[in-house]
Amino acid sequence: MKVATLTGPDIADALDDLARLRLAVFRDWPYLYEGDFTYERRYLEVYEQSNRAIIVAVYDGDWMVGAATAAPLAEHADAFFDAFAGTDINIDTCFYCGESVLLPRFRGQGYGHAFFDAREEHAQALGYTQMCFAAVVRPPDHPLKPRAYRSLEPFWEGRGYVRMPGVIAHFPWKDVDQAVETEKPLQFWIKDL
Repeated sequence: MKVATLTGPDIADALDDLARLRLAVFRDWPYLYEGDFTYERRYLEVYEQSNRAIIVAVYDGDWMVGAATAAPLAEHADAFFDAFAGTDINIDTCFYCGESVLLPRFRGQGYGHAFFDAREEHAQALGYTQMCFAAVVRPPDHPLKPRAYRSLEPFWEGRGYVRMPGVIAHFPWKDVDQAVETEKPLQFWIKDL
């Protein structure tokens, strides 16, 4: 197993693997995402185009089994800006943690902490003063919620992140059990660096 920190031109070489990994992990709870490779690859271009982005990747040999991304919040989707309207957060000094995806059999081995450690250190080195991320919100009684599901909220809180009341973005995607796209709420969490 190897953890690699990718920045600059090294990011481009990892995006196909990251797109495939996102498709595999995001099919599961709580995302339930029915995606396609072309969209994923296009979505990930924001990291390739940014000179401040980072990907922290976990490899089993040459196989990417986990990855986490981050880039300046100001470089992300306009929907994020709407979520922050009316707050005192300066989006120009906040770094955004994108996906953290890890295949199930590699979970519980410390990679989640490695993902956050590397992204926070990278953001601090660039002079950012806050980190944030958005987590999909599902109803607690959702029929596809696994009985054994454990919330990641205690993990995030243990790392110093706090929920931002009312700071919610909305993004559409097609759930694995649905015929059409519907909007999903994504709750923002934040931490001072």
